[in-house]
Amino acid sequence: MKTLRYTPIPAHFYRSTRDALAARLPEGALVVVHANDVYPTNADGTMQHHQNANLHYLTGIDQEETALIMRIGKNGQHVDTLLLRETNERIVIWEGARLTKEEAEEISGIRDVRWTQEYQPLIAQVAASAKCVYWERDTHPRRYTDVQTRNERMFAAFRANYPSIEVRSLYPLLSQMRLVKGEAELAQMREACNITGAGFTAILPHIKPGMGEWEMEALLSCEYTRRRSRKFSFLPIIASGPDTCVLHYISNHKVCRNGDLILFDVGAEYGGYAGDMSRTVPANGKFSPRQKAVYEAVLAVHRYAASIMLPGVRKADYERRVRVRMAEELVKLDLLSAQQIQREANDPSCVRKYYMHSVSHSLGLDVHDVCPKDPVFAVGQVWTIEPGIYIPEENLGVRIETDVLIHPDGVEDLIPGAPLEVSDIERLMRGE
Repeated sequence: MKTLRYTPIPAHFYRSTRDALAARLPEGALVVVHANDVYPTNADGTMQHHQNANLHYLTGIDQEETALIMRIGKNGQHVDTLLLRETNERIVIWEGARLTKEEAEEISGIRDVRWTQEYQPLIAQVAASAKCVYWERDTHPRRYTDVQTRNERMFAAFRANYPSIEVRSLYPLLSQMRLVKGEAELAQMREACNITGAGFTAILPHIKPGMGEWEMEALLSCEYTRRRSRKFSFLPIIASGPDTCVLHYISNHKVCRNGDLILFDVGAEYGGYAGDMSRTVPANGKFSPRQKAVYEAVLAVHRYAASIMLPGVRKADYERRVRVRMAEELVKLDLLSAQQIQREANDPSCVRKYYMHSVSHSLGLDVHDVCPKDPVFAVGQVWTIEPGIYIPEENLGVRIETDVLIHPDGVEDLIPGAPLEVSDIERLMRGE
């Protein structure tokens, strides 16, 4: 077996996800899912391969030029074929061997494993009898890139060759399925979250004024990698001073000054699953009175949000209630007046001046994991909780984020070791 940096999920999990998908599909349906491309940089360079999350969810295969084809029969029965890039001598010398058919079967639980060059003949064979085809296409509402994926490119070719076959999207089905995590997934997520929190906690004693944001990124990268994370689960945000008010600041190029706050929004990936955590700390190890007041206001909202994230609560109502609670803290900080709040007491839009994003998003194989529009919280879902207050006129932004698993009676913090209290942050930054 090809050695992996992470402990893989057992094959029976992937068999179960395919079984669950097939049970939702009509007899005669065809399912097609492709790997992500290896994207070019410049000259002969390429980016690191990042697998299509839905292919990973259905097969566990983390390799380029992979495809899954499922043929759906009666009562949810299905016949699955996995297609892989075949290893040759050049690949072995320059890149290292790819999976053998036997290794791919062991990971995915799929017995019919073929080489990718057999894809076109197989599609021609199975399309002839298909009543409809379910194609994996990324229709996430926040997707904005114009880059065409391998799935989209192969879909265009399929549509041109088989214009009469009805095409349906897999996105709604897989979004619903992936919302609730299985035990095997939770094991991966616990490790991703543990690495995320432990790596951050380890660098706290080393932070001081005069450090570059990039130096802290380097320290985190080291801590994550030595704990067997393959990479950051998203581009890390390490923002100091006025850039704590920039929500997606990723250049990490400035030097932290004495008196600055530093906002970390970071996560480690493990086995394809993402951790996602935000903490805000003082560069000199000591919060000023105003910084402490804003921090504790955000922490109060964070705790409130955790207390109301319960099974059966609709996400949109949860977000509204958090905005109402945030309004109370903004009044205490003299950022908003009671009169402003009273005009829209049920959902004060004025809070968006200082708190402009949502408080939670689903987490899993993707950092902003797929889920239905306005879902209802349920046992087994994993969400972030990340309120923030951003005051550009004071060059002061605070965000506090953790990842939680919903249980019948509340939530479990998946990053319990990362400090939340002002006193714990200051103690750890002193090296105690």
